[in-house]
Amino acid sequence: MPDTRMDDNTAARLLTTAVENVRRDYPAHWSHVISGDADLVPQRVLHPIFAGSFDWHSCVHQTWLAARVLRLRPEVEGAAQARRTLDSLITAEHAETEAAYFDGPSGGFWERPYGWAWLLVLDAELRTWGSPWAAALRPLSTVLRDRYLAKVAGARLPNRSGTHGNTAFATGLVLDAARAVGDDELASACAEAALRWHRDDVGYGGFEPDAADFLSPALTEADLVRRVLPADEFTAWFEAFLPNLEEARWKVLREPVPVDDPGDAYGSHLVGLSLSRAWQWRSLAAALPAGHRYADLARSAADAHREAGLTYVFGHGYYAEHWLGTFAAYLHLGAFTDR
Repeated sequence: MPDTRMDDNTAARLLTTAVENVRRDYPAHWSHVISGDADLVPQRVLHPIFAGSFDWHSCVHQTWLAARVLRLRPEVEGAAQARRTLDSLITAEHAETEAAYFDGPSGGFWERPYGWAWLLVLDAELRTWGSPWAAALRPLSTVLRDRYLAKVAGARLPNRSGTHGNTAFATGLVLDAARAVGDDELASACAEAALRWHRDDVGYGGFEPDAADFLSPALTEADLVRRVLPADEFTAWFEAFLPNLEEARWKVLREPVPVDDPGDAYGSHLVGLSLSRAWQWRSLAAALPAGHRYADLARSAADAHREAGLTYVFGHGYYAEHWLGTFAAYLHLGAFTDR
């Protein structure tokens, strides 16, 4: 379960930072395929909703952060400004422009899968809330829902990286979103992909983390599989996947990774790694039977990673603050619920 102990001051700070980020055009990281000079246009021409917060995917999930805080803390300081900002950005006209890009030739791969997944999480958040922004966003969310369904249904192999390309992370987010809005077709495709990719994985032997990881490939995979297997089957799978989790070999998974430079564009990724590991360890602990030999280990690891990650969310410059608040909010508040 999410840790809902976030105080109003923290919620207000996260909300204010998110709103500032989604409105901030520069510095920016653009990665479009350019076919000629005519394509060299400001990002807001192509992406009038999600041009801020350094890059498209970060702008999407910072918008989710704003919506999530507004849902749970509607009277928090900065809420009125946040609503005005989202009103100005999430319009049907803007969503049609965004959708036109993703309907085009580059839209079949740009920001896949990470950005697509966060867009569908945002969509589900707004729909389960009954927000009018959901209807405005629908042209874009429909295109990316269909794109994700087609891709996940036909993907033979996963991406096991510790960054944006990781398919287990994106598919876990999309699976949760699909279930939240009753999209059985998309949920089934995600669950089938999870088993196709990972059901037979045993004896994990990866070396992690890499220097730029914000996800643990091992824990992210396990966090997806626990969503789709019955409890007893998941326990057996997890024991086979990480059969010696108590041993020194996996201290690197159990303990937070030191962060040398949290203000660096990639150094901040290791902060995100602590935050994502914290909610994954917590979820894995909850999925295991009471008294299982890994349960206390998982709870202790979750606590240690939570404490380590939250230390760096604020105060380390734009390269960190344009995105880390999302992971802090997801750890604290989860998604799709009114509590």
